[in-house]
Amino acid sequence: MLIRVPSSSRALESEVTPESVYLSRRKLMQGSLALAAMAALPGWASAESQGVYADVEPTKAPGWFDEKLSATRWQAMTVDGESITPFRDATHYNNFYEFGTGKGDPAARAGSLQVEPWTVTVDGEVGKPGRYVIEDLVKPHAFEERIYRLRCVEAWSMVIPWLGFPLADLLRQVEPTSSARYVRFETLVDHEHMPGQRSGFSLIDWPYVEGLRMDEAMHPLAFMAVGMYGRVLPHQNGAPLRLVVPWKYGFKSIKSIVRISLVADAPATTWERIAPNEYGFYANVNPQVDHPRWSQATERRLPSGLFSPNVIDTRMFNGYDEVAELYAGMDLARYY
Repeated sequence: MLIRVPSSSRALESEVTPESVYLSRRKLMQGSLALAAMAALPGWASAESQGVYADVEPTKAPGWFDEKLSATRWQAMTVDGESITPFRDATHYNNFYEFGTGKGDPAARAGSLQVEPWTVTVDGEVGKPGRYVIEDLVKPHAFEERIYRLRCVEAWSMVIPWLGFPLADLLRQVEPTSSARYVRFETLVDHEHMPGQRSGFSLIDWPYVEGLRMDEAMHPLAFMAVGMYGRVLPHQNGAPLRLVVPWKYGFKSIKSIVRISLVADAPATTWERIAPNEYGFYANVNPQVDHPRWSQATERRLPSGLFSPNVIDTRMFNGYDEVAELYAGMDLARYY
């Protein structure tokens, strides 16, 4: 297995804190390959015994998840002095409007979401279009560990350890044609199990749609996540397959993906359609360009509270400076 934390995340070995704080006891390792790999790693401790996952029900992992996942060394690390966000905060403070507008709505309501079986339609400017069962879509890829900052446009942030594989690898798998200039992503529509989609107060014209320019999608930092914190993705975090684009505001990292389309023209994305003066197509983290209703110069890093707000300065591109070359010569106040 390839386990990689990009240097841009600055997840330094010297900053590692005790493993036992964050390790999951769940036995995600199956088969001789996993056992052999585990033999070379330090001992695993029980996070449940530390109370880290108290009151958090684990999501049942589908068979393909355990088959694909060999040994992952889960460490509590810090990124530029900021600790990994506790599992409960990362899974109980979410925006996933398909389940409601409250931060706790996804965790409270997503349990009934049906994620097996799951298919993803790939179409448009590709050599291998089709409706792929998720097993076949992820099977060719070795899972990697990525510890990324997540910066919400609402000015709060987290640091989350993801499991998955580069988006570029998936795109190469389906063979884009020379006409493919953008990638369009679409979330599941399921009115029965996603109560936010049947709300008469919703401003969203479902399905939720996001998009990337092709060079953004092929950048090594763009990531397809199937797990987090050593577990399968919880439903409220976008199970079973979501995008993670760490240099952009969180709404670009679309959840529960059912369609990936390679297209010639820029797709009309959900928030861009709803409020184009507030949410642009690019949505790069930029402390110099405020949201019309609040500043983007700082952020509240979770966990935080009334007496410990944990406010920090926001960094351009969320600190991932290596993506700056993608936007050379662009006016990022105009292409926000």
